[in-house]
Amino acid sequence: MEFEKLQEIISNELNIDVNEIQMDSKIMDDLGADSLDVFQIIMGIEEAFDLEIDNEDVEKIVTVGDAVEQIRNATNN
Repeated sequence: MEFEKLQEIISNELNIDVNEIQMDSKIMDDLGADSLDVFQIIMGIEEAFDLEIDNEDVEKIVTVGDAVEQIRNATNN
């Protein structure tokens, strides 16, 4: 569930097809996001999942899978 919702957020922000977004996709390198895009994606995650991701945790997000893991960690607390 988290992955599919995250695919939608990234797809909308980067204007790419959801099928291009895989768990091992690097958000900046593979999907072409810049730092502003990443910020917007994080904001979208926080809004969609009603959570807050700490700045130190944001820095750990490199792949889509990392973002899914952060969402799961934040929603399980």
